[in-house]
Amino acid sequence: MKILIVLNDPPYGTERVYNGLRLAMNLQAKHEQVELTVFLMGDAASAAKSGWQTPNGYYNVERMLASVARKGAAVLVCGMCMDARGLTQDDLLEGALRSTMDALTQATVDADKILVF
Repeated sequence: MKILIVLNDPPYGTERVYNGLRLAMNLQAKHEQVELTVFLMGDAASAAKSGWQTPNGYYNVERMLASVARKGAAVLVCGMCMDARGLTQDDLLEGALRSTMDALTQATVDADKILVF
């Protein structure tokens, strides 16, 4: 089964990205056969930036997203959204890739389920 998770909100300030990544991690842990794509757009593009420093005991979106990528998920970041936020591919954590609306369109067509946070 192919699942597409689209994240829109900033990495901190709301818990939508956090909860979307919690679900992604649980899908990978409980259902290894799932092909997962996480697409970051809007303010969520910042979630793929490397170097986030969070207080001890507070969730860290960078670590969560890196874990999802290491376990085989495609982590795609809207290129126009990156440009609007001054992000380059070099700013992104390992495993996250600059992407396009065409790629999101294809992932949408290919997905069996689409979840939007």
